[in-house]
Amino acid sequence: MAELLPPEMLTYILSFLPLSDQKEASLVSRAWYRAAQNALRETNVRYKIPVSSASLPGIKSLGLRGISCIGLTNLDGSPASHQVLQSVAYHLGPHLQSLCLGGGSPTEASFVALILGCPALRSLDLSGCNSLFVSGMLLAQPETAQRVQQALSGLRELNLAGLQNLADLSFNRLSSCAPYLERLSLAYCHLTFELGPAQGSRVPQESSPSQFSFRNLLRFVKERASRLHALDLSGTGLLPEALQALGQVAGLQLQELSLHSCRDLSTEAVAALCHQQPGLTFLDLSGCSELTDGALLAVSRGLQHLQHLNLRKLQRLTDAGCTALGGLWELQSLDMAECCLPHQKLEHQASGPKDPSSQPQGPSLLMLQALQELDLTACSKLTDTSLAKVLQFPQLRQLSLSLLPALTNKGLVAVAKGCPSLERLALSHCSLLSDEGWAQAARCWPRLQYLNLSSCSQLTEQTLDTIGQACKQIQMLDVAMCSGISMAAVRRFQAQLPQVTCIQSRFVGGADLTLTL
Repeated sequence: MAELLPPEMLTYILSFLPLSDQKEASLVSRAWYRAAQNALRETNVRYKIPVSSASLPGIKSLGLRGISCIGLTNLDGSPASHQVLQSVAYHLGPHLQSLCLGGGSPTEASFVALILGCPALRSLDLSGCNSLFVSGMLLAQPETAQRVQQALSGLRELNLAGLQNLADLSFNRLSSCAPYLERLSLAYCHLTFELGPAQGSRVPQESSPSQFSFRNLLRFVKERASRLHALDLSGTGLLPEALQALGQVAGLQLQELSLHSCRDLSTEAVAALCHQQPGLTFLDLSGCSELTDGALLAVSRGLQHLQHLNLRKLQRLTDAGCTALGGLWELQSLDMAECCLPHQKLEHQASGPKDPSSQPQGPSLLMLQALQELDLTACSKLTDTSLAKVLQFPQLRQLSLSLLPALTNKGLVAVAKGCPSLERLALSHCSLLSDEGWAQAARCWPRLQYLNLSSCSQLTEQTLDTIGQACKQIQMLDVAMCSGISMAAVRRFQAQLPQVTCIQSRFVGGADLTLTL
């Protein structure tokens, strides 16, 4: 019956399969092979191509397959790199939609020639490509800029992260060539700030040829407000007043905002942002060390449709802030790694009132029933009791409890019963876990595919046997530095489950690191 399906429908069906299953499906027939190749292209699998003459035949082959997403590594200004770029433009350019040159050092001329050969680009990654911006003359010629603008007319995503030489003029020239941008990353670019950017100060408005100013960025955001949906300003040193100026831009409706390591941001500025941009579905506040509970309260009240929240390394949070997160009913991903979570209050709010007929006082973390990813790495105050009462998420797919020194077998079994749908689990450096705990927990995780048990010193080959019997879908296992597990046990495990594609087993069996290194 499958052979009677239209190719487009077969491609659509195969696109739902993981890569390993798509590979197997491609062996059924020629029709399935072509459909699987189309499915791979549609899922935007990125092919990494090392820049060398040895890659030229591979580039031609990828071109024949119509590959649309690539990344080039080891790119520089050498003749070999120039030859590879020419080959990419000729064989892949006409249908290339995503191009990553991150960390490369192409010449301005070779970059322009490559872009002119890629008229279908929708995503361009120039992160760390400082060589393009050192001279300040990129796209300075109007004729060249006009041709590049025609080639980049369909560009929707631009990554300029880590460009230390980016200046107003070069940014304006490049961004003007992509009039329909929806996503922009300027993470770890050096932004300069002046007083009163939002109050109409009388600072000269000329674009700087040597500095990248927030004033210039704000002007860009105002011009593109109706189209810009995602912005990454991580590590730029964004000031509170600058964030407020961005949030109040007329017509701006951000869906994603990353502010990782913007350490000067205040709770008041984040509260204002939540009021100004209520449509946010992704927010990264990790490393914003000045934020307190007030920021989380504002997030909970103002961002009702938030799906992804990163609060990693926020050390000033208390029970009030953690409790407020329960109001984010649509939240799917929560990262609270390295936060000093107050376990006593977590236990109280999770257990609810003693009288079952009374109503809970405010939100609870247990209300996050849409949660699929949770990271509690290095939340050292968490105990077995708090984890047992809080981690009751039937839909949770990914969980990290690494570096929890108080986690014991009792807590592990409770987590297994409360989160039975886990596919990815990290428990590295949980030194109190033993074979006994895994004998009870493993049977609750039949869907487990990725498991990290590195540096769990009490585990032995008995745990490997338990995992092999209960977790038939396991694909990746990390038992590095597990002194109780031998290489012979690892080999037996891999023979028992041939579908396992990767086992990290460095320094198992108590290897002497001083000699090995």
